[in-house]
Amino acid sequence: MKLLKEILYGTRIKEIQGNTHVAIEDLAFDSRKARAFSLFVAIPGTQVDGFLYISKAIENGAIAVVCERMPENLAEGVSYVLVHDAAKALGQIASQFFDEPSAQMKVIAVTGTNGKTTTVSLLHRLFRSMDRKAGMLSTVENRIVDEAVAATHTTPDALQMQQMFRRMADAGCKYVFIEASSHSIHQHRLAGTKITGAVFTNITHEHLDYHGDFNGYIKAKKGLFDALDADSFALYNQDDAHGADMVHDCKAKSRDYALTSMADYRGKIVENQLGGLHLHINGHDLYSKLIGGFNAYNLLAVFAVARELEMDELEVLTHLSLLNPPPGRFEQVQAGNEITAVVDYAHTPDALDNVLKTIDSFRAGETQVITVVGCGGNRDKTKRPVMAKVAAQWSDRVFLTSDNPRNEDPDAIISDMRSGLDPIDAKKCIAIADRREAIRMAAQIAQSGDIVLVAGKGHETYQEIKGVRHDFDDRDELFNAFKTA
Repeated sequence: MKLLKEILYGTRIKEIQGNTHVAIEDLAFDSRKARAFSLFVAIPGTQVDGFLYISKAIENGAIAVVCERMPENLAEGVSYVLVHDAAKALGQIASQFFDEPSAQMKVIAVTGTNGKTTTVSLLHRLFRSMDRKAGMLSTVENRIVDEAVAATHTTPDALQMQQMFRRMADAGCKYVFIEASSHSIHQHRLAGTKITGAVFTNITHEHLDYHGDFNGYIKAKKGLFDALDADSFALYNQDDAHGADMVHDCKAKSRDYALTSMADYRGKIVENQLGGLHLHINGHDLYSKLIGGFNAYNLLAVFAVARELEMDELEVLTHLSLLNPPPGRFEQVQAGNEITAVVDYAHTPDALDNVLKTIDSFRAGETQVITVVGCGGNRDKTKRPVMAKVAAQWSDRVFLTSDNPRNEDPDAIISDMRSGLDPIDAKKCIAIADRREAIRMAAQIAQSGDIVLVAGKGHETYQEIKGVRHDFDDRDELFNAFKTA
C-alpha cells in the first residue's frame, strides 16, 4: 500500500483533481482487473482506448485514475491525475509502487531483429554457471534465479515487468537480462526501469506492419539507447550497417563488438562445424557448442556484456564454453541414416538466410538441403515473398506450409510467399498447408547425407489457428516423422 502522492513521484503531471493523500492498494490498466482502492491507468492503446473504460474501473472500486484527458463528469471521491503520456506513466508509477526494484539490480536490455533470445538466454545461463543470482525475461521463458515463469510476450507490459523485477530483487537477483522488442520500446513498457546497459544485435526486415516503414522500426529500436543515463553502457554490433546509428547522441558509455571490423570487443571465427564453433575473442580461444556465424555474434555480445559488468575474462570464457544453445535455436533432432535434422526459430528473412548459409557451409558431396518454412498470419505481409525467395535460394527442395496462421487463411499466406518466387525457384517449392504433413514429406524424401531444416517456430509448443492454440512442437513432429519414414 502506498499513498497516491508517493507513487506519482517522477511522473510528468499536467493537472490533478482530487486528493493525493489517498492510499493505493493495487494498480491496473485493464478496467476488469480494477478493484477496491486501486489506481486505474487509462492507456490509449492501438485497439482499445482505456479512457472509455474509466467509469467501469471506478465501478469496480478504483479510487484514482491516471489519464491523458479529463472526463467531462468527475466521480465523487475519485482522484484524477492528468499526464502527458499514460503508457509511460504506468511504468513510472509501477516502479514507485514496487519500491524501484530495477535500481536494486543491474538490468541489461537486449534489442535487435535477431539474436535477442539467444543472447539473453546465454547471459542468464552464464551468470548462473558463475554462481551469480540472475533473472531473465525472454520470449522462451522468464526466470527468477532458477525458477521458470511462463512468458506471454517478448517483453511483459510495464506493470508485469515491475512486478517481476520486485520478485527478482526479493529473491536476491543482482543481475537481470531482458529482451526489449521494438513494440515494447515504442509502447514505453520499459518506463520506470533503471537500465545498466543496452545491447544492439542487428536490424533487418521485421514488424513493418506495426512501425509503418524501416525508418520507423529503426527509430523504435534507437529509443532504448536514447533513454540511457550517463552512468550506463551502450553496446552495439559494429558490423551492422545501423549499429553506430543506435548510439548517436546517446548519453551512455558507448562500446562496440565485431567479427569483421575493428572494435572494442573483437572476435574471429576460426572454425565452424556441426559440432560447434571455435572462436578467437580478444586474444583468447573459445570453443562453443553453438553453431553458425550468427551465434558467433551472440557469443561475442555475451562476452562483451560480462566484461562490461566487470566479470573476470578467463572465468567468463571458461563458463561460456560449457553452455548449450537455447531450445529451438539450431537444435538438432535425431534422424538416423546420417541425415542431419535441424529445428530453428528463424522467422525473418535475415534469420532464415543466416541459418541456411550456415547449413550450406556444411554441404558435402551430394548433400541436399530440404527446408520446411511458413509465415505467421496477421503479421507483416511484406516479408512473406522474401522468406520464400531466401528458402528457395539456399535449398534444393522447399515445402511452403503454415506457421501460426492465426485468423488468416493458410493458403492465402502461402500464396503471398509464392509471389516472391521466379519460375526456376518455384519448381523447387511444394505447398502443403498442413504443417505436420509438410514435415512428414520432408523427412520421407531425405536421403543419407541430406540436411532437413524446419524453420519458423523453434521452441514453440503450439500452433495458433483461428484463435485456438493446438499442441504442436516442431522438434517432436520432426523426430516422429523420421521414426516412421
